[in-house]
Amino acid sequence: MMIAERDYWRCRRCEATFLEPSQRPDPETEKTEYDQHDNDVSDPGYRRFLARLADELVPRLGPGDRVLDFGCGPGPALVAMLREAGLAAWGYDPFYAPDDGLLEGPYEAITCTEVVEHLHDPAGTFRLLDQLLAPGGWLGVMTCFQTDDDRFANWHYRRDPTHVVFYREATLQWVAARFGWQCEVPRKDVALMRKPR
Repeated sequence: MMIAERDYWRCRRCEATFLEPSQRPDPETEKTEYDQHDNDVSDPGYRRFLARLADELVPRLGPGDRVLDFGCGPGPALVAMLREAGLAAWGYDPFYAPDDGLLEGPYEAITCTEVVEHLHDPAGTFRLLDQLLAPGGWLGVMTCFQTDDDRFANWHYRRDPTHVVFYREATLQWVAARFGWQCEVPRKDVALMRKPR
């Protein structure tokens, strides 16, 4: 389908909707857009937003468990929240915290809050995350699930120029099945996937 000079495709297997690859933004354009985000670590509203994932994930982990916030952005608020909860947490981001040493694992949990919709290579990234997860580890994903095709053209989430792939709950269930993970959706727009032990 074509919307506002952009072409979108639907994967027949996983039901993800994705932007035509040739129309994805280049890294400089992405960074310019991300620099406009206000991700203040001390902002109570931003912390409440991130708590939608953290409140579901933290009770499933033990004190000192290693957690990677993958795609932490310029203000690693979730890293601070996880540390406050007694976890050993680090943030990785290709633009703001590009420490490739953190991409070695293993981690008892990995979080991706408002990240997966930006991925130019979702399959490759999910493979990497699987490699980084310890057996029995958790992957927490938070993204706005696509639910209504009729509203897609005017959906606020689609209009962000850095959002290039959109997931349904069924998409994340498909991803989990592909890696042998268990998947649950404990609340709107949050999926928790667990790697087998």
